[in-house]
Amino acid sequence: MGILSALRLVKDESDTLKNQYSPAVMATQYNTWFDSAAGFQNVTMDLTSALQVPTVAKCAQLITGVIGGIPLELYKKSTGEQLGMPVWLEQPDIRQPRSVTIAYTVQSLLMYSQAFWQVTSVYSDDGRPARFEWIANTRITTKLNARSTEVEYYILNGERLPQNGVGSLITFQALNPGVLQTGARTIQSALDLERAASIAAATPIPSGHIKNNGADLPESQITGLLASWKQARQSKGSTAYLTSTLEYIPTSFSPKDMMYVEASQALSTEICRLMNCPAYMASSDANKSMTYQNVLDARKEFFAYTLAPYVCAIEDRLSMNDITAAGNVVRFAVDETFLRVDTMERLNTIEKMLSLGLITLDQAKAMEDMSPNGDNS
Repeated sequence: MGILSALRLVKDESDTLKNQYSPAVMATQYNTWFDSAAGFQNVTMDLTSALQVPTVAKCAQLITGVIGGIPLELYKKSTGEQLGMPVWLEQPDIRQPRSVTIAYTVQSLLMYSQAFWQVTSVYSDDGRPARFEWIANTRITTKLNARSTEVEYYILNGERLPQNGVGSLITFQALNPGVLQTGARTIQSALDLERAASIAAATPIPSGHIKNNGADLPESQITGLLASWKQARQSKGSTAYLTSTLEYIPTSFSPKDMMYVEASQALSTEICRLMNCPAYMASSDANKSMTYQNVLDARKEFFAYTLAPYVCAIEDRLSMNDITAAGNVVRFAVDETFLRVDTMERLNTIEKMLSLGLITLDQAKAMEDMSPNGDNS
């Protein structure tokens, strides 16, 4: 059997491409930390609640929307030559556009620091994945080793998944912990602030207490009095009547006194820091002062400091040998789309390269997505 295996006359089990490399556990599971010394309560945050904060939603839309709209391309690693596009690279999930799959993958990396694709079909010649399906993080659980340092296998909806082939998982790992882990308290503060402002806006009169200047009332009468007072204020308007022995004393502050606006702006800026997104892009008024920069410079800065970690995580994972053949790499077409310079600057560069003999006329036309044969093609 050893000779036959060496001659590739039979398929050795070790030759099987495994989609799951049992990734190491790089961080603690999100939302499980507790600071007993500071007296902080354990704050858990789910994706639906987090996205109800406008700044979180805005930053997430910026990051996922931009990356989701950039095409993926296949290159030969040694020469940089662009190769033909495999079907799965143009449309990983047959049921939806590539941009949707990539956008939700980036959202998972942003929020959870992990993203999952399930293999739905494979190529018959080499066993590599041919189609995928994005899987929500909340549907996945893991079985770790004895030291909780490495994943042994994954469980989807209560069923153990295979390590390779159809049904197995492709895992993406972010370069940083997820926002739901690092920003749980900040996001919860923003939700609490919105809730407080909503209550203040919905309350017809300031909250306060009723002072009794006469004989003490029994507990049952006090409860009934407060209930009827609350009901009357909600249904009959702000006009009220009290006897000579009762006095209403407001104790609440106005929204201005509570500094709701200032607190909202401060939290908006904090969330921008949390998600590594420029505050001016999220319309956060706290950071109005900016030096002049053109659109391309702003995009370069946004890509370098905000988008690049997620772009790198996806590119590197899709370029691994269990998905892409050795010697080839997957890259986002960033320079041709999001960071594409204006036409005049591109033409000046091409003209200089032609004059130096670095490229041919046909190559110059290809750089501008023109047919090498011009109108005769």
